[in-house]
Amino acid sequence: MTLAHLGFPGAGGALSIASAIPVGHGYGSSTADVVASIRATAAAYDVKLRASSVSRIAVAAEGASDAIAYEDQAVLFAQREGIVVEELGGALPALLVVGFKANGGQPIDTLRLTPARYSSEEIQLFRVLRGLASRAVRLQDPYLLGRAATISAQISQHHLPKQHFNIALDIANRNGACGVQVAHSGSLIGIILDLSEKGAHQKATAIAEAASDIGFKDVEIHRVNEEAGR
Repeated sequence: MTLAHLGFPGAGGALSIASAIPVGHGYGSSTADVVASIRATAAAYDVKLRASSVSRIAVAAEGASDAIAYEDQAVLFAQREGIVVEELGGALPALLVVGFKANGGQPIDTLRLTPARYSSEEIQLFRVLRGLASRAVRLQDPYLLGRAATISAQISQHHLPKQHFNIALDIANRNGACGVQVAHSGSLIGIILDLSEKGAHQKATAIAEAASDIGFKDVEIHRVNEEAGR
């Protein structure tokens, strides 16, 4: 598809893909592979494709895509159309995220996953969350972002429930976290912290230990949008 987009439909070559991203948990493994393949193919012809072109090809290839092609820019992205609905005004604020797998660490076959059918009430609530997320990015406010993520995660429980989600939410609240996020097509749960806040790393360690004690799998701590030199 990329070759056809570039005007070389009859061309060919060898493409090798190596990835350490676990599959079926919500890490974006499939989109990462597809976007990397598209970019590598274009690079072979000394072309750097726009993010919008990469996204459209990715959706055509796998039926859906996330916004990886837009890198650190926070966007409201139509995953099955491959288009940006709204640019949220920059990158996410600096975060510390404690991530882990629910449901015993079992992967989800995303290709067979039936898309969620949200109620009219949930759709109305998503409109409110859209405004909250946009404001959180503009103000670089991790707590406002965490509030939006938590409500979105609670909605997701009606469609792709995560085992012990309420326990994860309790761990977040007890440790003064910004909120909780989930993969809407995977097993991941993430507890969000303000990276710039004093004691954030101590909080993250306590949350990670609590999550491990409960039995959540593959507990990891990730820095998001950390500034260089910090």
